[in-house]
Amino acid sequence: MLNSGNKLGNASSYLNGSTPYWRTNLIVCAAGSFTTTVAMTMLLPFLPLYIRELGVSDQASIAQFSGVAYGVTFLAAALVAPLWGRLADRYGRKAMMVRASLGVVAAMALMGVAQDVWQLLAMRFLAGLLGGYSSGSYALVATQVPKDRIGWALGFLATGIMGGNLVGPLIGGFLPTLIGIRETFFLTAALVFLTFVASAFLIRENFNARTTEREHSNSWSTIPSRRPVLAMLATGLLLMIANLSIEPITAIYISQLVEPNRHVTLWAGLVISGTAFGSVLSASHLGRLADRVGHWKVIVVAMCIAAALLLSQAFVTNVLELVGLRILMGLVLGGLLPCIGSVIRHSVPEQAVGAILGWSTSAQHAGQVLGQAIGGVLAAHAGIHSVFFFTSFLMLVGGFIAWSNRP
Repeated sequence: MLNSGNKLGNASSYLNGSTPYWRTNLIVCAAGSFTTTVAMTMLLPFLPLYIRELGVSDQASIAQFSGVAYGVTFLAAALVAPLWGRLADRYGRKAMMVRASLGVVAAMALMGVAQDVWQLLAMRFLAGLLGGYSSGSYALVATQVPKDRIGWALGFLATGIMGGNLVGPLIGGFLPTLIGIRETFFLTAALVFLTFVASAFLIRENFNARTTEREHSNSWSTIPSRRPVLAMLATGLLLMIANLSIEPITAIYISQLVEPNRHVTLWAGLVISGTAFGSVLSASHLGRLADRVGHWKVIVVAMCIAAALLLSQAFVTNVLELVGLRILMGLVLGGLLPCIGSVIRHSVPEQAVGAILGWSTSAQHAGQVLGQAIGGVLAAHAGIHSVFFFTSFLMLVGGFIAWSNRP
């Protein structure tokens, strides 16, 4: 029995699922999403060093390969997420989570034995193709939790994902100096293997396979009204574009706010991590609030506030203001992805949940890739401040789309 004084215990006490294993499933899913996200993000700090170790010496080439190696995983994930979601609806969400965790183990171990940069790129692409643990977790939790508590449960799950985004780069910043780069990949693979074991033996799913061609021929045809679902796909896409657009220009922007060579990389890490930190703090609370006041209301208000915060970041006068605004953005945005998942769950029949959440994941991964590309292009041709103006506008557009398509 979990200690009621423990934060996790307090969270669990809120759960009163309709199945005796619902609580265990949620905890395993959150922990597994944390470890797999750590695996996907921890190489960011040492990626250029590893590429140099693999034989690339030119600085420009190292920068180019680093960007491709990081982005190719999300590109691959965007391509296959709908397929994994569809297979989850057919064969069970647990099966897809077990598959995804084992796939990440294999990809991480192979990255550790890469002999040249092309093998590393291939393994990063493979990791995106075989992954999808978090999206499988969303589908499993969304179909097991009572509908009036979906926001809270998905917020709790999002805390694990955002925590992985926060902790992953921190681990990647110090672990290679202690044990070596290749050994870091092997250790991470071992950690994700524990997720594979926990998913295989602790998660329970009472899944009845549906085999009729009619049920699986077209998931979209089973949706009573597609407008809310399409609105959520667009909202997730715009959210990720706006949130990730600052990453390529963070160090450059900070160098304009601090004295030359004054801990620019340290401040850049704090700025990038600030949004994830804020989201970790707020995700479950905003999910619970959305269950009470309505998921659509939280989405619209959060998008509008985020637009104002993005605009404010163009006018900061010191780096502490920027860090503070990024943390505030994380607090505001922490409940958005759980709310998007909740709206989709309320809008589609159970046999299509995995497929449609797969499309939602695909849209968000596409937003991650596009966001970094758009941020770099805008900064190069229109100045750094234009990135904040443009993404602020995108958040307002996302808020309008959600407002105009609410039931």
